[in-house]
Amino acid sequence: MLHPDRFFPADPGMRAIARRLFEHIEPLPLICPHGHTDPAWFAQNAYFADPAQLLIVPDHYILRMLVSQGLSFEELGAPVRGGAALEMDGRAIWRRFAENYHLFRSTPVRHWMDFTLETLFGVEAPLSAKNADDSYDRIAEALTTDALRPRALFERFNIELLATTDSCLDDLAHHSAIADADWAGRVIPTYRPDSVTNPDAPGFAENLMRLGQMTGEDAATWRGMLAAHRRRRQDFIALGATASDHGHPSARTEDLSEADCETLLQAVLSGEASDAQKEAFRGQMLTEMARMSLDDGLVMQLHAGPRRNHSTQVFERFGPDRGFDIPGATNFVDDLRPLLNAVGHDSRLTVILFTLDEAAYGRELAPLAAAYPCLRLGPAWWFFDSPEGMMRYRVLTTETAGYYNTAGFNDDTRALPSIQARHDMARRIDCAFLAHQVAEHRLGEDEAHEVAVDLTYTLAKRAYNLEAVS
Repeated sequence: MLHPDRFFPADPGMRAIARRLFEHIEPLPLICPHGHTDPAWFAQNAYFADPAQLLIVPDHYILRMLVSQGLSFEELGAPVRGGAALEMDGRAIWRRFAENYHLFRSTPVRHWMDFTLETLFGVEAPLSAKNADDSYDRIAEALTTDALRPRALFERFNIELLATTDSCLDDLAHHSAIADADWAGRVIPTYRPDSVTNPDAPGFAENLMRLGQMTGEDAATWRGMLAAHRRRRQDFIALGATASDHGHPSARTEDLSEADCETLLQAVLSGEASDAQKEAFRGQMLTEMARMSLDDGLVMQLHAGPRRNHSTQVFERFGPDRGFDIPGATNFVDDLRPLLNAVGHDSRLTVILFTLDEAAYGRELAPLAAAYPCLRLGPAWWFFDSPEGMMRYRVLTTETAGYYNTAGFNDDTRALPSIQARHDMARRIDCAFLAHQVAEHRLGEDEAHEVAVDLTYTLAKRAYNLEAVS
């Protein structure tokens, strides 16, 4: 299934350049500074349950495509909110996936899955109803071996460092266990405070009080709430965290007086805040998090613009992260201005911007990153982490922001087996882009080799302050 020249240009001359570039960077370690793998995997290092639980059920890309074609979440093994899955037969789930594998033709899921099946399990033909049981048996048998346990996969993929994304209310027990384990793998947490910075988060007021209890601060007051965040961030930093992560419906920021902030906090705690007050609170918290980063060094990641949980029915029955976050227009230029005017020229701050609004790359994000020293562009994310999306990202951003106002690549995945596949695709697309630059005499091939290393390895380490970690 895996052609050695996949994703490279069709033109023979450019393809040869891309090959040379890729051969140069293929052996480099994987830097994974942002993702959603489960730290329990690495803390416990247990065997994975079965092929369906490993490769299908956690992957919202797979679920959303199959649901869009009429299958149900129930028959795909998705657990209902607060309960168990109704379909527990892994083989049955796998058969449904294999029978519908043709739906993924020319999608990134197909590319990632083909790579995973062939390189990890020796499955060398596309899935189908005909080979569903044989492939299931082969994968299931492999999962009983030590070579397919989480730490072994980490090492096999040549991962130098992997960051998970963790609620600020998480007890971090798994990360503590990893730190204490007799294992050299570097797995670090990332501070995600959305449950206490978004008034629309389920149980927001209770979450904020819990944050206060965890830190010994009075989170019912503005100053106490900020002090609670500062203390909690230190707990993450003690376990190696170098970044925070913020998922917001918009990129809006504020820079309000302390009195206005106190008023906002009391309004959202009362449960009677207007939509405008909730948005102002979220915006002010982004600015406050940026100010905290000046002191503790955490890199800010802002994922702005997704219309999360678009299907109320799916969210209420199956919870979040089921493939129903939909892109929406995002105004970065106006919304980020208060934060950037407050701290945007401070060299201690790094803010990495992600978007689901692809139109913003050339119009807003590249010009902003080309001007403000604190800003870096995150890689193509979610709907655009595809061959065409990654290529468009380079085309839209490079002429304005260059390469060195970007943050390299991160895989942003919940599925451990697909990490290597995603990095492989990204490296090949970058080599294809650079091959065009070389063939058109915009860049010397010696420079392209340097840029390829930077896009693959150096920029991610630099953007996330990871040089000292490894």
